[in-house]
Amino acid sequence: ALEPAGAVRSCKNASHARNTSYTHSLLFSSLFFSLLSLLMTSKRGDKAQLQQQMEDGLRDCIDFWLKHSVDEEHGGYFNCLDRDGSVYDTKKHVWLQGRQAWMLAHLYNEREEYHTARVLQAAGSGVHFLRKHAFRSEDRRVYFCVAADGKPVKLQRKLFAECFYVMALSEYARAVRDSNAAESQQLFAEALAEFDTIVEFSKHPELVGQQALSGQPATHGLGVPMIMLNVICELRRYNKDDSLYEDLAQACIPQIRLHVKDDLKLVLETVGPNGELLDSPEGRLLLCGHAIEAGWFILNYAQGKKDAESLVEMALNMIDWSYRAGWDTEQGGIFYFLDRDGHSPEQLEWSLKLWWVHNETMIATLMAYQLTKQEMWWQRFLQVTEYTMARFPDSAKNDIKVFNPSTTGRKSPPASMSRPGGEWFGYLNRDGSVSQRFKGGPYKGCFHVPRALHICGHILSQLE
Repeated sequence: ALEPAGAVRSCKNASHARNTSYTHSLLFSSLFFSLLSLLMTSKRGDKAQLQQQMEDGLRDCIDFWLKHSVDEEHGGYFNCLDRDGSVYDTKKHVWLQGRQAWMLAHLYNEREEYHTARVLQAAGSGVHFLRKHAFRSEDRRVYFCVAADGKPVKLQRKLFAECFYVMALSEYARAVRDSNAAESQQLFAEALAEFDTIVEFSKHPELVGQQALSGQPATHGLGVPMIMLNVICELRRYNKDDSLYEDLAQACIPQIRLHVKDDLKLVLETVGPNGELLDSPEGRLLLCGHAIEAGWFILNYAQGKKDAESLVEMALNMIDWSYRAGWDTEQGGIFYFLDRDGHSPEQLEWSLKLWWVHNETMIATLMAYQLTKQEMWWQRFLQVTEYTMARFPDSAKNDIKVFNPSTTGRKSPPASMSRPGGEWFGYLNRDGSVSQRFKGGPYKGCFHVPRALHICGHILSQLE
């Protein structure tokens, strides 16, 4: 007589246990999804706030350069600008002329806010100055530096000035295609012709004065194949032609791969001709910002390619390993130069934190997150962005103190050098304090900062 009752109690107990378990499961699921929803809402809020930060920063940056750099007399841009935007050197560094003309034309082409006559005119000022003064027709070289009126000052034994000359012509050609088709076609034809010359220069470096001496070891650098790949991607924007220079683009990939060392989990700036390790300061050099930039160039190129998976894997490794190697775990930020074996780098500025390294890392980590949705990349983007936005922008919010050298017996700097002037500082000491107060110089111009803010702002706007 007790058996059925016991069975009923057993069933009731089991049912109660199941109901209790189900209730707990529902509660857990509810809590989990509530927390997930909270995290996602928080992340969406972070993204919206970050996007606004990028847009505001971009506006401040472009306003600075439009206000202070355009040379109304000779054309082109003054790129050596002090903290307050005043010109401290009238020489014009041509690769920065090309970069600024490209940047302005690109914003004109890509963003409604900058699709204005003022921006187009400023971009054209740079392009016309470059064509008139920077290009040397007899050998198709492009000067590295010219005087304010365009007279030659310096010619480098490198091809980077030529590369940015091509990018400027190509992007400005895209900008004027609707308003002046003939000029647009002419400019793009000139860009292609000069790029063909650059290809020859890359194959025969003696044409740009790079003569190998008998005691000099044969080397292969990362810089040339990565900039060539980037220029190809930029040239393709004109006609949206992904087949343009594809054979050359495909040839750049294995050249870059020579520098990617899976066993060391490092990307080396210089290797032997076949990727051999070189036991010298040059061969041990890590330039993590360069490797990270090359990584996102490959991510950009890989879109739609048959071998996209292997390209993406290599690019993500390049960014990951270089971030791990370069991040200063004590002071924050990314070191400029390092030695793979831990020797002191020969570069005296090795421990400085440079604007462009952090700009390129912002782009690369956010691209990686957009592609993979892995939380690691989002956290790295937040880490580098938080460090960067708190230290480089010269804004009242950051209230950055700048050391002005002693001026005993000399002219004192104006009061404007002691207050925020907009745009970004470029060079920080290891502890994050400002090393150089200028906003533009021979190597810093209107390029890395606005490009990073533009790209990151665009990606953030696309994220769910």
